[in-house]
Amino acid sequence: MLKQLGKGANGIVYLAEASDGLVALKVSDDSMSITSEVNVLKSFSKAQSRTMGPSFFDVDDAFVPSAKINISFYVMEYIEGPLLLQYVSQRGLEWVPVLMVQLLSSLSVLHQQGWIFGDLKPDNLIVNGPPARIRCIDVGGTTKEGRSVKEYTEFFDRGYWGYGTRKAEPSYDLFAVAMIMINCVHKKEFKKSHQPKEQLRSIIEGNPFLKKYKKVLMSALNGDYQSADAMKNDLLAAGRQNERRKAPAPTSSQASSGTQQPKPRQGKVTQTRYKAKKKAVQSSGLFETTLIVISVLALYFAYIVLFLI
Repeated sequence: MLKQLGKGANGIVYLAEASDGLVALKVSDDSMSITSEVNVLKSFSKAQSRTMGPSFFDVDDAFVPSAKINISFYVMEYIEGPLLLQYVSQRGLEWVPVLMVQLLSSLSVLHQQGWIFGDLKPDNLIVNGPPARIRCIDVGGTTKEGRSVKEYTEFFDRGYWGYGTRKAEPSYDLFAVAMIMINCVHKKEFKKSHQPKEQLRSIIEGNPFLKKYKKVLMSALNGDYQSADAMKNDLLAAGRQNERRKAPAPTSSQASSGTQQPKPRQGKVTQTRYKAKKKAVQSSGLFETTLIVISVLALYFAYIVLFLI
């Protein structure tokens, strides 16, 4: 055991050293909570290529004679890296939609396996890599779909903002994703006003970055999305549209390298060239006619000289 990494409602997480490297070890006196989290981590492991949670290693328990209690614990992957808000602060807001698309892909896998993350917030999200990859470091709030969410943080909870119940369903997590995007811009959590829905709408419309994703954010807040994949697809589409809007117009050098060239203007320049060509043709015709007349006259005088004189 090296040091404490964090403490939550259901236990304490420590950094520990194993025979093959560093691991995270969670200890709790609530065996039911440990069992539930282990089941979640095992579900993550079934789709490791797209998982956002730590890999699961082992679970056990120990009896402490002095306290006469049984302590449950499990060992998982130690994920190292900056927290989401710190990463975005260092790298820029353009990383927010990229990381949210990754998060939504992972949530899609989780939801398909019958789990709702529940307590989804930046404090539970780490970005490690390279390449940059968003990961979760606490699955303590994960709840079976259909039940009541067992853990939540007010700012990311739709019940707090008056957008719905705390029933564990995909739309509950997607609301939290929208609030995470808002939190990435505003950095700090803020209290709701007496008109929370209008408050959030005003915040989205008043920020240039959030306004680009207004349709996606409002749909997530209102619970319009039935799946994480639906929200992900709209987020990707909004990102592509934003890229097209800010794409610079092609320069003259770029235009010359393309396959299509601009057609010549049918203006004064073209008309002048046409008149010059016509004049040249006319001059050439007059010269040829003059030569023919001179030749005929020369033959005529030659005839007179030879036959009449």
